[in-house]
Amino acid sequence: MRIGTLAILVLVATIAFVVSPLFSSGFNGFSADQFPIPQTDPPVQPAGYAFAIWGVIYLWLVISAAYGVWRAPDDAGWQAMRIPLLISLTIGAFWIAAANSAPVLATVMIVVMAATAIAALLRAGPEDVWLQARPVALYAGWLTAATGVGIGVTLAGYGVLSAQAAALLCLGAVLLVALIVQAARPREWGYAAAIIWALVGVIVSNLPAMNLPVLALAALGIALLAWRAAMPFVKSETR
Repeated sequence: MRIGTLAILVLVATIAFVVSPLFSSGFNGFSADQFPIPQTDPPVQPAGYAFAIWGVIYLWLVISAAYGVWRAPDDAGWQAMRIPLLISLTIGAFWIAAANSAPVLATVMIVVMAATAIAALLRAGPEDVWLQARPVALYAGWLTAATGVGIGVTLAGYGVLSAQAAALLCLGAVLLVALIVQAARPREWGYAAAIIWALVGVIVSNLPAMNLPVLALAALGIALLAWRAAMPFVKSETR
């Protein structure tokens, strides 16, 4: 591929991804009537305010992609992450439309989006961390949490599991995946930060009903992720 072409494609895909909400009614979680078994306030889903993180993700990804075209069009570290990131963003440009009309399809799509975003994070080079790996880390972290939400709501909505069982299963799976990714990129705190943000939203959503099992699991996840994110910096200061 000609030098710079892949960087330009990522920028175009990023812009398409960012403007896609303008062509829909937006998305703040699945609505109850999208499933055979209506899901009213499913315990796995964060409070609506948590979805505001997309504003930060969108802006940071655009800045990252534009900088990549301008300053690192053929840098090896940037190039290594661009193909999986391009796949994730291209699918993401169509995700809101799918989520508002076909939640099962949207769940499959977000699994692929999250997997390719994580692959991009793991391939990102060590240079320009605030403009290369970190925005992708925040994006990948939120997608990891969102994948758990999508699968959990879908499982409950189609009667595979109760809403409570689906929430506990999927939150546990999100935490497991997050800890594995953290182990691979321990200094990329942006990944953990996005998942912690989602888990705080889950706590806020479940507080009125005092759903203690979900509250406890979310709190445990926050504690573990925060501890693991802090450890590399604590160790470096003690050397």
